[in-house]
Amino acid sequence: MNATIQLHELQPAATQDAPVTVHLLQAGDERRWDEFVMQCPQATFFHRAGWKEVIERAFGHRAYFMYAEAAGRICAVLPLAHIRSRLFGNSLSSLPFCVYGGVAGDHAPARAALDQAAIRLARELGVDHLEYRNLEPQHADWPSKALYVTFRKEIEADDEANMQAIPRKQRAMVRKGIKFGLQSEIDNDTERFFAAYSASVHRLGTPVFSRKYFRVLAEVFGQDCEVLTITKDGQTVSSVMSFYFRDEVLPYYGGGNASARDLAANDFMYWELMRRAAARGIRIFDFGRSKQGTGSFDFKKNWGFTPQPLHYEYQLLRAQSVPDTNPLNPKYQLMIKTWKRMPLWAANLIGPHIVKNLG
Repeated sequence: MNATIQLHELQPAATQDAPVTVHLLQAGDERRWDEFVMQCPQATFFHRAGWKEVIERAFGHRAYFMYAEAAGRICAVLPLAHIRSRLFGNSLSSLPFCVYGGVAGDHAPARAALDQAAIRLARELGVDHLEYRNLEPQHADWPSKALYVTFRKEIEADDEANMQAIPRKQRAMVRKGIKFGLQSEIDNDTERFFAAYSASVHRLGTPVFSRKYFRVLAEVFGQDCEVLTITKDGQTVSSVMSFYFRDEVLPYYGGGNASARDLAANDFMYWELMRRAAARGIRIFDFGRSKQGTGSFDFKKNWGFTPQPLHYEYQLLRAQSVPDTNPLNPKYQLMIKTWKRMPLWAANLIGPHIVKNLG
C-alpha cells in the first residue's frame, strides 16, 4: 500500500478562503509541524513530530503523521501509528505509548479532512479499530471509553506556596523525605533511571519498556526530556523521566527500588520536580494519566490534584466493541501474577517484546 499517494489523492474540502489538502509528514517537514504544534492550543507534547521517529526507531511500528494544509499553512495535525499484534489486536491510534492525541487544530474543515483521511487509512490497513486519545470530547457519535483520567494543576513560582497547596498528610510525606536527607540530581543518561523504573514495574507485574526506548526519547527530545534521580547516601532510590512542553512539565515514567516507600522517595521526587520546574518558569504540573480505582489514582489525588476525565474515542471497523487491554481486565490477572514471580533479569529481557505491542 502506498499510503502517501493515496492520502494526497483525497479530494480537498472547500473552505471560505482556500481548499484543504491532507499530507503525510515527510523528512524536512518536522520544523513546520512543530512550529504549528507549539502555538496550537489543542496540541500537547504528544503531538510533536519527534514521536514519529521514536515509535519507528524504538518499536519498529509504522507511523503516519498527517497534517491538513490550506493556503500553504498547516491548519491541523493528527499523529497516528499502526500496531499489528496477534495477542493484542490490530489498531491505528493517536497515539500509542502516549496519553493524549487526536486531531489538534481549531480549523473545522481541516479537522474533518483529517478524520476522513484517518478512517480511510484505517480501512486500507485492515485494522480492528481507530483510536483517538483526546483531552476533550470531539465526536459525540463515536464509541468511547471512560477508564482514564488525567491530573493537571497550576503551580506557583514560590516554593512555599506550592508546598502549602499540597494537602497536609501528603505534605508530611514530602517533608519526611527531606528529613531523610534525600538528594536530587539531573542525569545525563538514562541508566540509573532504567534501574529504578524496571524494578518498580516488575513489582507491579507490568512488562518493562526497553532501554533503547528511553535512550531514543532522550536523544530525540533533548533538553525537553529530563531525568531526575533521587539518591540516599549516594545510592539511587528513585528516578523519573519528565517531558517539558511550553509552560508544562509532565513526569511520565518513574519508579523506585524496594526502599523508596520507607524513605518517602517518590513523594520527595515529585516535590523536587515541581520545585525545579517552578524555578524555570513552568506553571502547569501534569501528573499524567491514571486508571480510576488504582493506587496511582489515589496518590495523585492525595496531592490535591482534581481528576479530569480523558475522552478516548473509537471508530470500530472489524472490532465489535471498544478494546480493553489494561491490567484491570480480569483475563490478565494470571499473567500479572506470573510476571511478578519472574526474575528481574528475565522480565527485562522478555518485557520489551510484549509491551511494544500494547501501545
